[in-house]
Amino acid sequence: MEAPAAAHDAGEPTPDTGAAPVSGGVTAELTVTSPEQMRELGRRLAKLVRAGDLVLLSGELGAGKTTLTRGLGEGLGVRGAVTSPTFVIARVHPSLTAGPPLVHVDAYRLGGGLDEMEDLDLDVSLPESVVVVEWGEGKVEELTDTRLHVSIHRAVGDTDDEVRRVSLAGLGERWARADLGALSA
Repeated sequence: MEAPAAAHDAGEPTPDTGAAPVSGGVTAELTVTSPEQMRELGRRLAKLVRAGDLVLLSGELGAGKTTLTRGLGEGLGVRGAVTSPTFVIARVHPSLTAGPPLVHVDAYRLGGGLDEMEDLDLDVSLPESVVVVEWGEGKVEELTDTRLHVSIHRAVGDTDDEVRRVSLAGLGERWARADLGALSA
């Protein structure tokens, strides 16, 4: 993994877009060049997350959201293979190391907001788990005022390009002092 392209304090414009990052945290930009590096990024992220964290993953189909979550599960030491929960919507992976369980949700097939996801009881799971929601933007933000947004960008179309640009943005007090730049180490 390359060093982060940028790591910014909240409120400081990012050089590539000019937009202010999510307030209350920091942002980081990373370049990932292979699926193994994406898994390694997930393993590094496992060192930063803790019970009660909500992580929203966004990106095109095939961008690497599940690969990142697989690495996160490895880093957290959870039971079971972390695979895409597209058809079952959510999977719970209990910890094998006395750490928090990983709740992995794929909201791709869910059209509504939090009301449609109510049956998943994410609000009950969140305090003791690390909850990762793929395709969760606009659907689960009401669960907590503090969360980590991870956006994975890849070349689209007919390409074998493995390069991904990963943007991380923390929101809320929990992420205000997080060292997201450490993820590139």
